[in-house]
Amino acid sequence: MPKPLLFLDVDGVLNPLCPYPDAEFDTHTLFGHTVLLSTRHGAWLRELAGTYDLVWATTWEEHANAHIAPAIGLDPLPVVTFTGYVPQPGDPRVPLMELFSAAKWAPLLRYAEGRPFAWVDDVIPPRLVRRSRWRRDRLLLRVDPGQGLERRHVDRLLARPPRGRALSLRGSAAS
Repeated sequence: MPKPLLFLDVDGVLNPLCPYPDAEFDTHTLFGHTVLLSTRHGAWLRELAGTYDLVWATTWEEHANAHIAPAIGLDPLPVVTFTGYVPQPGDPRVPLMELFSAAKWAPLLRYAEGRPFAWVDDVIPPRLVRRSRWRRDRLLLRVDPGQGLERRHVDRLLARPPRGRALSLRGSAAS
């Protein structure tokens, strides 16, 4: 059985807004923006790769492989494409108030193709997080964008990775 997928965001997760001063982040200038990155995150992600198949789920898309992965000591990862995604029949309906925060949901479900997965992001609709608590096939972890990924998140991902076969996309529409 294949490992579950681990969908990873960058901004707010690996690039926090205002981490603790002793959090060991290095400053990088990428595309004219200041980005804070830590090799500690790279070590944690390599640890998680023993349990999960890591996948970029970020609007950085392929730029994450060119700029983020080398800065934190990761090899290139597969990428979920969000740019230009056209809604397809069977995609979950998203309430108007969640159009921004749920924009990644249908592409993630399509990419997963029924595989169990975890999603780590700072922007996940609370409704999806609540509904995922009762599912064995997915784990949605919202991260504080100020601090980003912390060891407690890694420990949670390692303690109870998602298992089992996910429902079809149609069966996931309400969750």
